[in-house]
Amino acid sequence: MRYVITLWAAPLLLFWGWFGLSFYDINFGYVILSRQLHDLVFKLYGEVLGIDPDTIPLLLVRACIFDAFFLAAILAFRRRRQIGEWMRARSKTSVLED
Repeated sequence: MRYVITLWAAPLLLFWGWFGLSFYDINFGYVILSRQLHDLVFKLYGEVLGIDPDTIPLLLVRACIFDAFFLAAILAFRRRRQIGEWMRARSKTSVLED
């Protein structure tokens, strides 16, 4: 599961790092980090998808949040016994405290 999360998070970190730097035009002299390339990439994606390029970042945020919840659900399902034991132990201590 560690590898799945790593393989999921690495491209996201690369993309959002590029997005943040290119959005604010912090390019360090690299064309790939320039605002002009940023606008060109999203214009191209917008034309391919047939949608407004300004909506693409919001769609990507929503997809990343969905993926994060999906991976969290898979992780919770895989560790359901430990989570159940933790919840039972916690409920016993809260009953004793009352």
